[in-house]
Amino acid sequence: MKLPREVPVMTLPNAILFPQALLPLFIFEPRYRLMLAETLRTHRMFAVAMQKRGASRETPAAVAGLGLIRVAVSHPDGTSHLILQGVVRVELGPAVHYKPYRVHRIRPLRAPPRDDVRVDALLAKVRELLQERIELGLPFPFPVMSPQKIESDPVAPPGFSPQEILGYLHSINDPEQAADLVSCAVLPGAPERQAILETVDVEVRLRRLIQFLLLEIRKQRKRKP
Repeated sequence: MKLPREVPVMTLPNAILFPQALLPLFIFEPRYRLMLAETLRTHRMFAVAMQKRGASRETPAAVAGLGLIRVAVSHPDGTSHLILQGVVRVELGPAVHYKPYRVHRIRPLRAPPRDDVRVDALLAKVRELLQERIELGLPFPFPVMSPQKIESDPVAPPGFSPQEILGYLHSINDPEQAADLVSCAVLPGAPERQAILETVDVEVRLRRLIQFLLLEIRKQRKRKP
């Protein structure tokens, strides 16, 4: 897939778009309505960036998720519902312009070569911890959706049981994709999700995800009588 050199950027307080993940969005602001119309006429891509913590003005984080519009449903009042699918991590470069909406140059972030033996062992640990989460009754705060199961109506995306989500995640053999989709499905805090998004190295990403999962599991064990 050929990526554009510059894309619109939507800055949101708690939304993080991981590669391959599906993000439902409701477009209602006038500037984003215009952005959507122009994006649909061109490459159908824009970036979703988390708002920097503590910043008083709109300030996107340096690393964002570039997404492709998979489904767009417009409404008579001018608003729209979308399903955006993550394509790749990107580093936001200089702003091309800020109005009527923000546009930045982008640089795709690709993972460096990895040690498959270590990475496979880390991925096995992640799967073990996912099973333990289910046994402890911990939810999947942001259930991932298989691209094969996208429905034409993004207003009410389908729900999935924890076992269905776990089965889908277990079916993913690519460690990089698995790390991102597990992070998307289980990490409830925006700072933790952004930390994973900003971690390009797959081995480091899996180790960081394991730390987050272990911390959550330990907290849940302490709550159990």
